[in-house]
Amino acid sequence: MSLKLRSYVLPVLAVAGLTAGAYVAGTRSSRAPETAAAAAPAAHTPNVLKFEPGAPQLAALKVMTVEEAPLPVAEPLNGRIAYNEDLTARVSSPVAGRIVSLSAGPGDTVKVGQVLAAIDAPDLAAAIADLRKAEADESRKKLSMERAQKLFDAEVAPRRELETAAADQAAARAETQRAQLRLRNLVPAGGGGPGLSLRSPVNGVVADRKANPSMEVLPGMAEPLFVVTNLKHLWVLVDLPERYLGRVTEGLAATVAVDAYPGETFRATVTRIGQVMDPVTRRIQVRCDLPNPEGLLKPEMFARVALLTRDGRQAMRLPNTALVTEGLYSFAFVETAPGTFTKRKVELSVQDREYSYLAGGIARGERVVMSGALLLQSELASGS
Repeated sequence: MSLKLRSYVLPVLAVAGLTAGAYVAGTRSSRAPETAAAAAPAAHTPNVLKFEPGAPQLAALKVMTVEEAPLPVAEPLNGRIAYNEDLTARVSSPVAGRIVSLSAGPGDTVKVGQVLAAIDAPDLAAAIADLRKAEADESRKKLSMERAQKLFDAEVAPRRELETAAADQAAARAETQRAQLRLRNLVPAGGGGPGLSLRSPVNGVVADRKANPSMEVLPGMAEPLFVVTNLKHLWVLVDLPERYLGRVTEGLAATVAVDAYPGETFRATVTRIGQVMDPVTRRIQVRCDLPNPEGLLKPEMFARVALLTRDGRQAMRLPNTALVTEGLYSFAFVETAPGTFTKRKVELSVQDREYSYLAGGIARGERVVMSGALLLQSELASGS
C-alpha cells in the first residue's frame, strides 16, 4: 500500500474507533494488518456497504422485512376519549331532600330501573298530597256534573248551570292529570313509597358518583349524583384541521393509539363531522365510535387518531429510525445480500412521529435496516 493511501486510511479508522471494518463493495488491500477486520476499498460502488461475517457493526443493526399497513389520510391527530353520550345517563335528584341510603358505587354494574340511592324528599310527600287532593276534587266535580245533568234533563235547572258544572269537572280533571305527571316525574314506574328512589335509566356501569350518605341534594345541582354509562362503547373526539376536511367522510375507518399501550392500536369509525368550525383554532370536531370490549380504554384519555383512506389503500411502513435525510430527500438501507446494504432513495406519503408511509422506493418483502441507519450513513461517509 502506498504511503499516501496509508496516511489516509489509518486516521479514518482511528477516529471511527472501528475494530472490524466495512468496505464499500470493493476489494481490501492485501497489506492490511491481520487484526483489522476490514479496510477502505481500493475501488467502490457508490451507496453500497458490505460487511464481513462477524463484523461488530452487524450487531448494531436491526434488519427486518418491510410490512404493509393501512395508509392514513394525514399525520395522526390529537384526540380525546369520551363517554358515548348515546349510552350515558347523568342522574340527579328532581326534588330537594336528603340521601338516606346508597345502593351503588363507582364501578358497579347496574341495570335499567335499579335503585341507586334513596332520598327523603318532603316535596315528594307534597306531590302525593296534591294528587290525592286533585283526585278528590275531581270526584266531587263529577258528582256535581251528574246532578246538574239530571236537573237540566228534568227542566229544573237552566243550561248555564250545566255548562258551569261541565267546565268545573274539566278543570278538576286537568289538575288531576298535572299532579299525576309531576308525581310520575318524581317517582318513575316501579317506584313508590314515602321516599324518592333514584333509579338508573340505562344499563351500564356507575362511572362516577358524587352522592354521599346524608348529603343534602337540590334540583339543578352543578354536578350529577351518578353517571351511568356503557364503557364497552366510547367516543373519540378529534379536532380536524381545515385542510383535511375534504378527505374525511362519515364511515371512514380510523386507528387510535394511546400512551398506555405502546405499539397497540384500536379501530374506530367516523360517525359525525361537525357543522361549525372553531374560528380560533380553525378546526372542526370529528366524532368516532370506538369499541372497547376489553375495557382497556378509559374516558378522558388523550389519543392519537389516524384517519385512513376511503379505499383502504396499503403502503409500506417504516419506523422513522430506518430513514436518513439528505437535503430534501430521504433514504433507507436495503439488505440486498447477507452483510450487504444498499442506500436507496424513498418517497414519503405520510409521516408521523413514529412511522413513515412510503409512496415508493421499497418493494414488498424486502429487508430494510430498521435501526442503525445512522451508523451505515457514517460508514459510507468515512469510506467515500
